[in-house]
Order: sequence, then C-alpha cells, then structure tokens
Amino acid sequence: MKILSAVARWLFILSLPPLILSATIHCEFNSLRLYQDGFEKYDVSQTTGLSPTELTKAASGLISYFSSDEEYISLTVLKDGQPFELFNQREIAHLKDVKALVKLNFHLLLGTAIYAGVFAGLCLFWQKRQYRRGLVRGIFIGSLITLGVIAALGIAAATLDFNQLFTQFHFLAFTNELWMLDPARDYLIMLFPEGFWFDAALLFGEISVGVAGALCGLSAWYLRRARRTRLQGDN
Repeated sequence: MKILSAVARWLFILSLPPLILSATIHCEFNSLRLYQDGFEKYDVSQTTGLSPTELTKAASGLISYFSSDEEYISLTVLKDGQPFELFNQREIAHLKDVKALVKLNFHLLLGTAIYAGVFAGLCLFWQKRQYRRGLVRGIFIGSLITLGVIAALGIAAATLDFNQLFTQFHFLAFTNELWMLDPARDYLIMLFPEGFWFDAALLFGEISVGVAGALCGLSAWYLRRARRTRLQGDN
C-alpha cells in the first residue's frame, strides 16, 4: 500500500510541470488578444494589405479551426474589397500538422489535469493531515521542477540564437518541410513573423514562472505554518 501511495504521489508531482506548461500553451493558442497585439506590433496590416478587422477575423478563424473537427482550414477574408482565400495549399497542409500538435498538447493538458484533480480530491476527501501535507508537499516539489524546466529552456534560449532554436524545433516537431514558407508570398509567415514567436515564447516563460512560483510560494507558506503548528502542539 505504501509503495502504491508513493507511486501515486510521484505521478502527481511529475504531472504538474506538463500540466502547467501545456495549460500555458493552450491559453496562448486561444488568446485573440495575443494575436492582435502581434499584428499591431509588427505592422501586419501593412505587410499583408489586410485591415485590422480582417486580421482579427483571420485570428478568430485560426482559433476556431484549432478547436474544431475540421481536417483542413478554409479561411476567406476581404482584401481591397474582394473575397480572398488567405492560405494556399502548402500553408493549409502545414496548419493541419500544427493542429495535430495543438491537439496533442490539449490531450496532455486534459490527462494531467484529470489525474492531478483526482489525486488532489482524494487527498482532501480523506481529510487527514498527512494526506493534506503530502498533497501540498507534492505541489511544492512539482512547482520547483517546473521552475527548473523553465530555467533550462531559458538557458538554452540565451545560449543559442532564437532563430536557430526555432528552426530546430520545427525539424523535431514536423516530419516534412511544409513549414518552410516564403515570407514574400505566404500569408502564414506574414501574419506570424519570427518576432511574434519570440514574444510568445517570452510570455510563455513569464506565465509559467508566475504560476509555478505562486504555487511554490503558497505551498511553502502552508508547510511552514503546518510545521509551526505541529511544534507548538508538541510543546
């Protein structure tokens, strides 16, 4: 029973980093504000010839596509007053590959959230101090691991050129070269230049560190208070 309990606790601890990181990625992919800020910052309206309204329509269409059951995206916008199919066949095929990664991330988020929620619920249901302390200690350790993962990613990003890191990610994530697009004619690159992804990566780090840091601090405070209460009780 003790071995089973220890395994369940360590599975909970190890589920926290992917839960926090996948939740952050999910939020970013579904953040219309993030897309709009990128369009404004990198003057995408000027680059594409699309009005801010049509760019917002394109962003909303992408968000809807990633959460839908559609295999391929079909997105029509207005350019110079005329209907215009935004993405060509190569871009559409690449977006299908991107969607597969988005779905994989969501499944990771869902699986870790369910396990962490069930484990936490059982610990609280039994209403025993050792279970509550074990839960909080698990949150503390899992949050520390998350911070360590983010630190390692930050060191890698600082050591390597972001463009090189971004390119290597594509080689690892995709089994084809559909992601090699032309920024002079492919709207997917015009909508999301490299600077956009650099900003998104920074935001990813900030949110993840913020969440993990808050969980780490709160759990450390609880454990200190519980220890102080226990010592006072012993006296």
